[in-house]
Amino acid sequence: MSEPTRLSRHTSRCPVNVSFEFFPPKNAEMETSLWESVDRLAPLSPSFVSVTYGAGGSTRERTHSTVKRLIDETSLKPAAHLTCVGATRTEIDDVIREYAAAGVKHIVALRGDPLTGIGTKYEPTADGYAQTSDLVAGIKRLGDFKIAVSAYPEAHPESPSLDADIDALKMKVDAGADHAITQFFFDNDLYFRYMDKVRARGIHIPILPGIVPVQNFKQTAGFAKKCGTDVPAWLASRFEGLENDVATRKLVAAAVCAEQVLDLIDRGVTDLHFYTMNKADLVHAICHLVGLRAQVDKVAA
Repeated sequence: MSEPTRLSRHTSRCPVNVSFEFFPPKNAEMETSLWESVDRLAPLSPSFVSVTYGAGGSTRERTHSTVKRLIDETSLKPAAHLTCVGATRTEIDDVIREYAAAGVKHIVALRGDPLTGIGTKYEPTADGYAQTSDLVAGIKRLGDFKIAVSAYPEAHPESPSLDADIDALKMKVDAGADHAITQFFFDNDLYFRYMDKVRARGIHIPILPGIVPVQNFKQTAGFAKKCGTDVPAWLASRFEGLENDVATRKLVAAAVCAEQVLDLIDRGVTDLHFYTMNKADLVHAICHLVGLRAQVDKVAA
């Protein structure tokens, strides 16, 4: 997708389904921010909400408690993240059983980043699940879970090629994955070219585009570089000179994200996954633009 030049006139005549990603809070302030965001977004009736899981299980207890609270206190359907990194099969199987006991029916299965950091060599844990397809098979073995996996329109940074990356996705699907969520991207044409390749490879599961509203351009661009996500020059120019102008930056971020989302919908996408960063305002505004309205009877308890 070249630089967007207009907002779509899309009026959401076709249903648009959304889902949201949250991460478990590290302190009291972040706890407040998370649950304020949940309260704000829950009335939009998302298909599901995912909760991330830190490398090596570093957020295991916080992820579990966040998921448990979502189940106990809201009408939301949580999808708990789970990774292969830093744990044996026995330890990971215990987590899967804990999720099942808590009422979790949906898991996002990921290999996870190396314990030594993004960009360093990944080393499978001794006696652990070596890769995502193994983890997917293990989850299926232990329960009747719906399983999501990751997909990379610009290829995973460790993959030798996009074709090799699609082969890895095929392995995850063959192991039992039900749907996939993409790494965030800014050029919609990349997503649609990727979908053409994926379908040609015989992969027919739903693949939700992952959308990140740009809360802080410098931080987002830095993370995009680590993830192998291209940041177009036109996007950088939109935020140029706004480093210390938070109010204007938020307005620009909303416009940029709206352009991307409305273009996706105009081109036939009906399911969108938002990386919220535990902040609701931009995501809520975009959802409003595509026609979603709060359902009062589904507000978090």
